[in-house]
Amino acid sequence: MHKLHKLKIKMGLTEKLMKKKERMEETIRNQSEDFNSLIRVYLQAAMASSLGIVDFRLLPDLKLFKQKLRIPTEGRLGVAEKKYIRKLMLAEYGIEELFFNEIDSSVKRCCKKQNDMQNYFYLFQGFSQDLFMAVAGEMQMALRLPAFFRSWIKRMTKDTIHNLLTTNDFKAADVRQAAMNVRAYKEKLHFSEEWMLQYTFPVLMIAKGAKPKK
Repeated sequence: MHKLHKLKIKMGLTEKLMKKKERMEETIRNQSEDFNSLIRVYLQAAMASSLGIVDFRLLPDLKLFKQKLRIPTEGRLGVAEKKYIRKLMLAEYGIEELFFNEIDSSVKRCCKKQNDMQNYFYLFQGFSQDLFMAVAGEMQMALRLPAFFRSWIKRMTKDTIHNLLTTNDFKAADVRQAAMNVRAYKEKLHFSEEWMLQYTFPVLMIAKGAKPKK
């Protein structure tokens, strides 16, 4: 009976730990999705304000965001929404003005007409996937560190991004290819190293279950 009681206690603790882990993983997924959703909405808002788009069929994420938060239009569609997201992401993630200014500049350079929007999203998605893949591949040891090493992880992320853009000394072939892709995307989208740091670091912190704000 004594052994059985201990076994039940052990199983109970294991079940609680599993549930806690599942809740944490769900929270991380939700926070990551929230971050990426805000980026998508900002991109659509930048396109709307730059190109003068009023057709919400071209801007599904912006439409949902605007309706849910009841954001009134200021002049052109997208202007008020950009202001809202800038303020929100500064408070929640520590994202600075440079990040949004470079998105605005990138959209203006690459999207001269509405037909350019789909290609831009395709480029941005490819850029994001290869950037995170390359950063994760090069920072495997650093990413195992607990979140309270935030400053060190951020410095390592900055150094890693710089190396991805300036060196060819990569051990893994897939990381090497991703780095080459990142360089090509960077030239097309016109994003700086600092922009890439502000984009990747909050996601790395979210993955650790930590608050991403610096």
